[in-house]
Amino acid sequence: MHLTFRIRALACLLATCLVAACGASPSAPTAASTSAIVRQVVVLGDSLAVTPSMSESFPAVLQTRVAAAGLRWAVTNAGVSGDTTADGMTRFLSLLQGDAGVLVLELGANDGLQGLDVSAMERNLNSMVEAAQARGIRVLLCGMETPPLRSLGYTLAFHDVFPRVAHRYNVPLVPFLLTGVALIPEMNGPDGIHPNAAGARRIADNVWPYLEPMLHPN
Repeated sequence: MHLTFRIRALACLLATCLVAACGASPSAPTAASTSAIVRQVVVLGDSLAVTPSMSESFPAVLQTRVAAAGLRWAVTNAGVSGDTTADGMTRFLSLLQGDAGVLVLELGANDGLQGLDVSAMERNLNSMVEAAQARGIRVLLCGMETPPLRSLGYTLAFHDVFPRVAHRYNVPLVPFLLTGVALIPEMNGPDGIHPNAAGARRIADNVWPYLEPMLHPN
């Protein structure tokens, strides 16, 4: 991609100042008839997956869409506020047990905000995708951006990780999770960073076209 275009595109996305470190625990599957469920969609994420509340979060919205489509899946919200990809590495294997069939990998925003090593973030994402695929679990990767708080080079290097990982493992990629949410006041809560209920619904809009085809039998 031409560097000037990339710079302009990233400048438009500079809102990704998300994810404060408040704790939240993974939930049980969101509102689904367990007697009809055959597989689990596990959303491994950070505060973007648990705001504005568990019941209004984008995984909860995805569950309503799964049910409305008559698909026999349950969405498990395993988001923890403040998590980095390294934090995800410490807990993701326990989430891939049993009937997990799809992993929605929504981590990386906090790596960027903390200025963590981009290569380490990429290795962590690689490891989680590889482990899921080795268990026959399909992966949906959620792309993220980080503002140029440190350097433009860091922001560009961060941006490049997600499409590279998606290409390496041939997994679908949501190009930018916060499209239509970042920098739009009416889509965010009082902090201007985390989505409100409308923002969570928009995030679900961004994810659903990539997730829905993964929930049908091959």
